Amino acid sequence: MVMDAPPPREDVRPFLAVARHLSAMEFSAPCILAEDSTEGFLLLEDLGDATYTRELAAGADEAALYSLATDLLIALHRRPDANAAELPSYDDERLLAEAALLVDWYIPAVTGRALADAARDDYLGLWRNAFPVARSVPDTLILRDYHVDNLMVLPGRAGIAACGLLDFQDAVIGSIAYDLVSLLEDARRDLAPGLAEAMTARYLAAFPALDPAGLRAAYAVLGAQRNAKILGIFTRLCRRDGKPHYLRHIPRVWRLLEGDLRHPALADLDAWFGRNLPPALRRIPDQGRAA
Repeated sequence: MVMDAPPPREDVRPFLAVARHLSAMEFSAPCILAEDSTEGFLLLEDLGDATYTRELAAGADEAALYSLATDLLIALHRRPDANAAELPSYDDERLLAEAALLVDWYIPAVTGRALADAARDDYLGLWRNAFPVARSVPDTLILRDYHVDNLMVLPGRAGIAACGLLDFQDAVIGSIAYDLVSLLEDARRDLAPGLAEAMTARYLAAFPALDPAGLRAAYAVLGAQRNAKILGIFTRLCRRDGKPHYLRHIPRVWRLLEGDLRHPALADLDAWFGRNLPPALRRIPDQGRAA
């Protein structure tokens, strides 16, 4: 498979670094067969067409696939060298900039006006107060977009090697809860009832020294942050980039966000949402393009 990502718009070096790091740890990232990073050309191992998304649509065992993906995270997070790669930190400023997408894109789209500066500052301050909760669990390598569109079924490989990995060029070092959230709070599909809780329990059982309450609190904070970001991104994709098909996922993202906000660690943010985005505004934005 050929990757053509010419600079300066694209930079294949982060992909190369993470792919080699994952392969060195014996995870199933595509092997690098040839490269010209100056021109942005890569020749990669072809992992096939059997994404989790396609396999699930064809009737594959959902619990089995999610168990395999959860087990891969467990194996990755057990590796003391997982965060040895020279990657940026998923720090508070980066998380905050992502959370701001909701107030900068989604709120104007559903209210017809920009959010008042005082309310915006309050929103960002509440996130700053919440982020330490996500820091209460260890850091590791975070693949960032760990969901069914980027996971592959690889027949003939045993154990976690049967789960192929794609789209990890934006990897960072951050909370162990983040990729679990990416997997189990999927903006694009509903999981079977009880599956997310079963996979969270599976993950916790693998780490008996990990405080379950701490992991669940970090999961809620990062889930809320991620879903707030997605509301902003999907709105921006529609209004700026002319891609309205993402809007159909907005109701699901709101359900996930509301679930996260019920955690006691997010009580103040939940109250902020109640004041500034009451249920009547939690809807699919109009498709009008931004001025």
